[in-house]
Amino acid sequence: MFKTVFTLFRGTVAAAEEELQDRSALLILDQQMRDAASAVDRSKRTLALAIAGDQQEGRRLEATNARIADLEERATAALEGDREDLAREAAQAIANLEADRDAAMTARTLFGQEIARLKRHVANAEARLTELDRGRRIARASEAVRSLRRSGIEAVRPYESTLPEAENTLRRLRERQTEAQAADEALIELDAASGPLATAEKLAEQGFGPRMKSTADDVLARLKAKRAPVA
Repeated sequence: MFKTVFTLFRGTVAAAEEELQDRSALLILDQQMRDAASAVDRSKRTLALAIAGDQQEGRRLEATNARIADLEERATAALEGDREDLAREAAQAIANLEADRDAAMTARTLFGQEIARLKRHVANAEARLTELDRGRRIARASEAVRSLRRSGIEAVRPYESTLPEAENTLRRLRERQTEAQAADEALIELDAASGPLATAEKLAEQGFGPRMKSTADDVLARLKAKRAPVA
């Protein structure tokens, strides 16, 4: 039982974590891209330092080659002047300079390899960042559209729930009005059938008292009287 509860708890935590990540996906993506951009900037600074170091070694190599050439010329002149001692001293200086030259050349080779690697890395990272930025804009637009749709649905739902209620209210109102009208008509008929006016009409029909309303015979007699010549 405890194992089941613990597994359920872990599942709930995992689901909540995934839901949080889904809701915060754009924020997480933005931060990840900022971190990646910072890493690319650091790589650019490293590349700049490598280029500067290569340029420095290049200037050192150029100066060393110039000094070697100058000393070789002077050592040759010393040999021609029978000053082998000076020529040997110059030769030792040249040997030291050649060691510096070789070291500078090796350093430049290493710098060149690192510069090439960093350039490839920076170019690849920048291309991927550009692609990510395009995808992020699309994702942000999709999220905005989904939010607008969700807002639109939420705005319509209250009216959707109210309209049926209003229609039911109108239907009940019309039913009550119809029932009330039918009751009023029935009451009028009852009054007409059993009221004083109905009783008077019954007495008049039996010859007791004047008629309450004209009959066809009354109208015909009135018309004949109008046509009779005046004596």
